[in-house]
Order: sequence, then structure tokens, then C-alpha cells
Amino acid sequence: MAQFFFEYGAMGSGKTIEILKVAHNYEIQGRKVMLMTSAVDTRSGQGVVASRIGLSREARVIEDDMNLFDYIKRLNQEDMDKDGQPLAAVLIDEAQFLKKHQVIECARIVDELHIPVMAFGLKNDFQNHLFEGSEYLLLYADKIEEMKTICHFCGHKAIMALRYKDGQPIYEGEQVQIGGDEAYYPVCRFHYFHPDQKRD
Repeated sequence: MAQFFFEYGAMGSGKTIEILKVAHNYEIQGRKVMLMTSAVDTRSGQGVVASRIGLSREARVIEDDMNLFDYIKRLNQEDMDKDGQPLAAVLIDEAQFLKKHQVIECARIVDELHIPVMAFGLKNDFQNHLFEGSEYLLLYADKIEEMKTICHFCGHKAIMALRYKDGQPIYEGEQVQIGGDEAYYPVCRFHYFHPDQKRD
């Protein structure tokens, strides 16, 4: 039975490595997947899923107004007409940038087309507000899993992202600022509020 998965974690938790691994595992079995990512993330170029360790591949870009259900339904039918092989899974990176309607469309892909959807992304932004996509993924996903990583400062579990600019922590600003290790640290709750202090 197809399910809707949401795997979330702080920056540096290996979400992109995991989605690339899942895609590879399907494909070495001869099964088709649709790899997608948000148009918002342009760190490695639009339409590229790229991990910090250097692995990358091209993906279908998701624009804000894109209807994911209609797109996957049409694509799946074309594949069925061509070679009789349906899509085995839809894999979405940077899923925190999905819009509410797109999360609901993902649920329809699972429920009506019977294709698993696996979404990977951040849960909260640098001010500890839920991203729109993450909020609705937490509500609509069948299975939710946390991918763990450690705090940049102390090695405890990281659950937040601390934004930096010119060596200083930033707690205000636009929700979306695309960046990697140069702009964000994965941190524990203590070091989110006290990045200059040692934790006992």
C-alpha cells in the first residue's frame, strides 16, 4: 500500500544523501522514480539535488503554482502508454518549500494514484517557525521520521538552525535565505540562544 512519508532534520542531517540513495535503490531494481526539488533552492543551480559531500543529480523543478497531482498523473500515464511501467515513487527534496496545495496534491498522488511520495526537508526555519510545506507535511503525511545530526558547538542533538552573517548570529530577517554551511549551523536548543557559551 502506497504511503506518504516526511523525513525532516536540521541542516547537515543527511536528507539529500538519503533521497539520492533512495532514488538509486529504486533505479538499480529497474524501477522508475520522479525526483523533484523546489525552484527556491538554487545553491547548486535550479533543478539540481546536491548534497554537501558532493553527490548530485538533476531533478524536476517545482514552481509555486505547479499542480503536482496533475503533473504526476500525466507523467505516469505517459510511462504506462510507452512501456507499461508505472512510476514506483515520487521523491521530493527541499519539501519545506512546498505550498499547502502541493502537500495536499502529494496526498492525492498516494491515495488516488497509489504511488508512494517521500518528502525530505527542514521542519523549522531559523526563527523556529514551521515552514508552510513542513506544517502541512506534519499534518498530512502517513509516516514522519526525524533524521538526526549533532550541534555545531557541543555534539548534542541539533534541532534548530542558527543563521550567521559576518560571524554573528542572526535572529531576524526573511524566512528564506538560501545558504549552506557558510550561513547556517545546526544547533541544539541551548546553543541556539547562547552560541557563545559552553554547555555543561
